[in-house]
Amino acid sequence: MVKGTTYDNINQIPNQENLYGTLLSENVIGVIHDHYITFYLDMDIDGSDNSFVNVNIKKQQTSPGESPRRSYLKAVRNVAKTEKDAQIKLKLYDPSGFHVINPLSKKTRVGNPVGYKVVPGGTAASMLDLDDPPRKRGAFTNNQIWVTPYNHSEQWAGGLFVYQSQGEDTFATWSERDRPIENKDIVLWYTLGFHHIPCQEDFPIMPTVSSSFDLKPVNFFESNPILRIPPNLEKDLPFCEPADSV
Repeated sequence: MVKGTTYDNINQIPNQENLYGTLLSENVIGVIHDHYITFYLDMDIDGSDNSFVNVNIKKQQTSPGESPRRSYLKAVRNVAKTEKDAQIKLKLYDPSGFHVINPLSKKTRVGNPVGYKVVPGGTAASMLDLDDPPRKRGAFTNNQIWVTPYNHSEQWAGGLFVYQSQGEDTFATWSERDRPIENKDIVLWYTLGFHHIPCQEDFPIMPTVSSSFDLKPVNFFESNPILRIPPNLEKDLPFCEPADSV
């Protein structure tokens, strides 16, 4: 989970029509801004040669007379061959699951590949122009998911010198090479964030704002592992007891 905290910027308050934020108090504005952070996930599932799979949910129309239903859902698995295949912008009406698997490793008894899935939570995308300096330096905000082949010199989403860069050493530059990533030692990068329109409740002490994602096993177990956990007995459960009467 990622949390946002306050940052003070002291400048003269412009006219109301030129305000790029919310007037929070006399001579104090809360500037509209974004928060982003990128997670570096080098999972090495049962070895270093892994693949990224986009499990896309598609609507399938039924044939006339086939069913009372008009449509149903199916999962289409697309294995990313190169970096650009794995550049993902999250879309509410084009949902997908995002798996990292070892295709050459052990499968479940029914043939499903073992891996992990990235489960996005609430996030945001940058609205700045692509040639705006903050967007060029923070090109990792262009997509929510990126996958690159492992490179020991590529460990920081914005490069080594973010604040002094012109965007020449970020994801956008690395991924332009469109290197192979199928059955390779890969790194998945997940960028989450949120837009923040300040309000008066944020001043002078700002409540915590948070965003998160989950990394969950997928087909690691033959069935729900909780089935092997002994049942809870009444003596094991916490409960309140009345205090002894005086």
